[in-house]
Amino acid sequence: MTCNTGGIDRSLRIIVGLVLIGLTVTAKIGVWGWIGVVPLATGILGWCPAYSLFGIKTCKTK
Repeated sequence: MTCNTGGIDRSLRIIVGLVLIGLTVTAKIGVWGWIGVVPLATGILGWCPAYSLFGIKTCKTK
């Protein structure tokens, strides 16, 4: 797994993931909010399987 998400991309994924999980925990939205685990994990790891599938790369590494 090589890095394929850049800094801004990773930051936004982490924020969106935490917001979705937070809204689920506080019962503002239903159980579908747990889908926030996906962007949170991809943001932390710096690797997105969908980006790999489509050949997208937002990071500056080679």
